[in-house]
Amino acid sequence: MKTCFNITIHAAAVLLVSGSLVRAQQPTPQERVVALKASLAASKAILKQYEWIETTVVSLKGEEKSRQMNKCYHGADGNVQKIPLTTPPPAEKKRGIRGKIAESKKEEMTDYMKSAVALVKQYVPPEPVLIQKAKDAGKVSVSPQPGQRATLTFLDYLKPGDSFALVLDLGNNRPVEAKVSTYLDSKEDAVTLDVKFSALDNNATFASRTTLNAPAKNLSVSVENSGYRHQ
Repeated sequence: MKTCFNITIHAAAVLLVSGSLVRAQQPTPQERVVALKASLAASKAILKQYEWIETTVVSLKGEEKSRQMNKCYHGADGNVQKIPLTTPPPAEKKRGIRGKIAESKKEEMTDYMKSAVALVKQYVPPEPVLIQKAKDAGKVSVSPQPGQRATLTFLDYLKPGDSFALVLDLGNNRPVEAKVSTYLDSKEDAVTLDVKFSALDNNATFASRTTLNAPAKNLSVSVENSGYRHQ
């Protein structure tokens, strides 16, 4: 009986140690953030050597209102430079009071569209500084996903009350997709972003397609990056 009891204790000790090793092998949220930031930094450095085509489509109530294509590249200062490849059609002006009202509403919507496009740029690509800020504030969580993936969720990422959920491929710590819940001027003006990431042959990751939806305005903005080639 004593031998059996000793074996039982030994087995239990082995299980406890094994469990501790398994837990030790699981990266913490902080370690995930460090790996993600390193991956983003590596991709950013590589992409500075490339040029690509950015296509931005704005739709209102399901109807396309504008389509802008730009040739993009990083300038000497490291900032993205854009060369327009399309010319917007001339605006039609209506006369009279109704014309002025229509023009005023059009300008208001145009400003809203510009704000929506600018908001996309603030979230995509993910900014390591903002990721670190959320981590330091203890506002990041990790949720395991099927297929060797995990979701890192950052709260108050850019604005108070927003949420940035980033799905990672655990094999290479590269982002696969992201979902953002945020807003423009106020929380009542809620918008969502769906982001799809792709990778070049050298594993540099980029946001291949980003779609913003603003239900309150029946507005959607799609930004697609494609045609990457070495400069």
